[in-house]
Amino acid sequence: MPAMRYRSRSYKRVRKNTPGGRNVLRYKKKKPSKHVCAECGQVLHGVPRGRPYEINKLSKSKKRPNRPYGGYLCSKCARKLFKNEARGK
Repeated sequence: MPAMRYRSRSYKRVRKNTPGGRNVLRYKKKKPSKHVCAECGQVLHGVPRGRPYEINKLSKSKKRPNRPYGGYLCSKCARKLFKNEARGK
């Protein structure tokens, strides 16, 4: 029987083969949901999907797209916003 804290479905069950040949269950926290655009809700490209301790290990250039509103708006919505700002709307 696993420890009580592992009995919830917030943990993903992963079967692993040990070097000794045993097949054991490991419990991993699930990945967070994909990041979406704040305006249209489309899935953002170039934004990694992982737990905070995994994201912190990445270099700055791999955490977010390197443009204004990167990681917040998709490229189409950002382009639309820049055009509207240039037009003065």
